[in-house]
Amino acid sequence: MQTILGSNGQIGQELAKELHSKYTKDIRLVSRKPKKVNETDELVAADLLNEAETVAAVKGSEIVYFTAGLPMKSAMWEKRFPKMIKNVIKACETAQAKLVYFDNTYMYAKTDAIQTENSPFEPEGRKSTVRAELAEMILTEMKHHRLEAVICRAPEFYGPGKTQSITNTMIFDRIKAGKEALIPINDDTLRTLIWTPDASRAMALIGNTTTAYGQTWHLPCAEPVTYRELIEHIKMLTQRPIEYRVVKKWQFKLGSLVNENLRELQELLPRYEESNRFSDTKFRQQFPTFSNTTIEAGIRYLFK
Repeated sequence: MQTILGSNGQIGQELAKELHSKYTKDIRLVSRKPKKVNETDELVAADLLNEAETVAAVKGSEIVYFTAGLPMKSAMWEKRFPKMIKNVIKACETAQAKLVYFDNTYMYAKTDAIQTENSPFEPEGRKSTVRAELAEMILTEMKHHRLEAVICRAPEFYGPGKTQSITNTMIFDRIKAGKEALIPINDDTLRTLIWTPDASRAMALIGNTTTAYGQTWHLPCAEPVTYRELIEHIKMLTQRPIEYRVVKKWQFKLGSLVNENLRELQELLPRYEESNRFSDTKFRQQFPTFSNTTIEAGIRYLFK
């Protein structure tokens, strides 16, 4: 049995497809209101804030994937995420199940330094601090051999379906709606983006590779591009003019005075002032036959 916690999100749904296609038909989907992705999926409704429900949801699992997310609200992250991870660790240790933990890069320094699996945690901001705390909780259990786990880390998403990210929301979704694209902070710093189906495929591969456990893995990404280059790719592939505007930091700050979402976004904006260079070299060396989606192919899919 392989179990996905947080199965209704884009990562969880793509993961369920990949597991069913290549690894097992014995899949359990867990969320507050789970929905089938494959006909053979087992559905379990559970609140990961409830220890007993989490333990019951994981019982009998061989591999457990944590892909659950929360709205971008710092107070909610601080209150809920540590409790959720504590319950998931307890459930996996009780069931003697392996844990595949899906992570992001918020805890890394917001500089142009190349990010590797060995990059130190230098969180700035409330959400970044929470993500660092969660990763440290997993690493501590791994270090003391109480939990067989692996951390799969990804940079900013872009992709189909329910994919949520600044790039999707401010650029792709607006262009598809016939609106002016909004570029956060700078259009000529490098951005490393990951196609969400690729993230799920890579996580399924890592989760089903025994020798991958006990480590952190950066998931495979497309080559970094600037937002200016991204817009040019869209122009060439769609054969239509694309207008965009760079939204400066002071404009975000001004908007944050009246918009809660923009207030929550403030701590992430330094990521867009500097180039984001995320190294997936370790993954590519270990899994050389894995084929990920190029930016051109991703754009072609989104605008087909």
